[in-house]
Amino acid sequence: MMPRDLFLLFAALMLTLVTGCATGPNANPTDPLEPMNRSIYKFNDAVDGAILKPMANGYKAVVPSPVRQGVTNFFSNIGDVWSMFNHVLQFEFANAGKTAARLGINTFFGIGGLFDLATDAGITAPKADLGQTLGKWGVPSGPYVVIPILGPSSVRDGTGTITATYYDPVNSVPDNATRNVLTVTRLVDIRTQLLNATDAVDAIALDKYTFIRDIYLKRRQNMIKAEKPANDDDIDYSAEDSTKSGPDQSLPRLPTIPIPSIILK
Repeated sequence: MMPRDLFLLFAALMLTLVTGCATGPNANPTDPLEPMNRSIYKFNDAVDGAILKPMANGYKAVVPSPVRQGVTNFFSNIGDVWSMFNHVLQFEFANAGKTAARLGINTFFGIGGLFDLATDAGITAPKADLGQTLGKWGVPSGPYVVIPILGPSSVRDGTGTITATYYDPVNSVPDNATRNVLTVTRLVDIRTQLLNATDAVDAIALDKYTFIRDIYLKRRQNMIKAEKPANDDDIDYSAEDSTKSGPDQSLPRLPTIPIPSIILK
């Protein structure tokens, strides 16, 4: 069995156990599993402080900004494959067409997605994932869940993440060494983009767990609304001199990322 499949099984079992836990009569209706979630949050915070954040700071300090932007563009281009599929499932054919155009332009003319020529040409579309698709189909969010390493989620969104992992092009790379390098690079790239946002949370939030939970649930709910602005998921919190704008810019972007197969290596 491949590491991806092992972790897929582990994640599915974890979500099954989570949804079957007794919560008691006084549980928070949006977070009935709060004691367990807080324990996992503390674990994630410790891993982040000891490993992920130092790696992200080192990466930012050593790698020039244009190179980092190329890495971000590359993985964003890969993510557009899944976004296009979910736009189709949501019957958002205009966004599906724009995403397909972005894929074609950036893959063939942007050297595999290293250069985001589509955005420069004014071709933009919001990101879409399976959790959002299920929400638009009427599937309820279910309990809030903090997933080890990955962070904030819900039963619905966690199911989408597991599915996305199974079909993720990076986790489908047959060579173990190449797959691991790509996985670690993507994790460090995502963590680097979140440095400013997490520093802001550290500075302003008395209870970071509650703050992150409320922001996550609000953002995910906004993403399934029909009137969601096109750039709501594209706010750049990673650069001090960012010129991008959009709603809720004071709120940290908390993405759902594919489960890394390297964890079981």
